[in-house]
Amino acid sequence: MADKIAVLFGGTSAEREVSLNSGAAVLAGLREGGVDAHPVDPRDVDITQLKKQGFKKAFIALHGRGGEDGTLQGLLELIQLPYTGSGVMASAIS
Repeated sequence: MADKIAVLFGGTSAEREVSLNSGAAVLAGLREGGVDAHPVDPRDVDITQLKKQGFKKAFIALHGRGGEDGTLQGLLELIQLPYTGSGVMASAIS
């Protein structure tokens, strides 16, 4: 059985609309490739519950504050959910 992947997009930053477009493209591509990918908008979902909901990994398609500044990365590390992209420190200083 394939891993259940959370595609994180949307969010609350000023770049929400761009993130929605990015996330939709990522979601479509992953599903086309046979990946068990699911849309997750941190604006509407408690990220701390992703692992309990059966997600094994997260694909970050968020833009701006909260998605690219190390905040989300830190939260995902706290719940021990592997994710795409840079880690907390690299995200925080970039």
